[in-house]
Amino acid sequence: MSRTLISSGSPFEEKIAYSRAVVVDGWVFVSGTTGYDYATMRMPESVADQCRNTLATIAKALGEAGASMADVVRVRYILPDGADFEACWPVLQEVFGAVRPAATMIEARLLDPAMKIEIEVTAKLPDPAS
Repeated sequence: MSRTLISSGSPFEEKIAYSRAVVVDGWVFVSGTTGYDYATMRMPESVADQCRNTLATIAKALGEAGASMADVVRVRYILPDGADFEACWPVLQEVFGAVRPAATMIEARLLDPAMKIEIEVTAKLPDPAS
């Protein structure tokens, strides 16, 4: 079994002992990702902007693994305030409208009160023969 670890460069990965993504047996497991802009280490105020940043970080990790957002089969949305979720729908429609992965939205407190959304995905690597 081969195992590849992918980092986003976040300082939290080393501090908390996790990888942004792990690739194993044709699957890509992307850790819960929040809306930080890792270039500036700033968090946008709006949940929609956080969602957009989160999905960009996830897309980058998937790309490093050899996958894309079109390969996502499972997504979990975690929000401290479930009422914020609807503001993310247009962003999610842009990214997942044609993909329509299995999805769950969970309401739970996140590590930092500034965090309004955390997203975790699972993707299947494309078949190299295709």
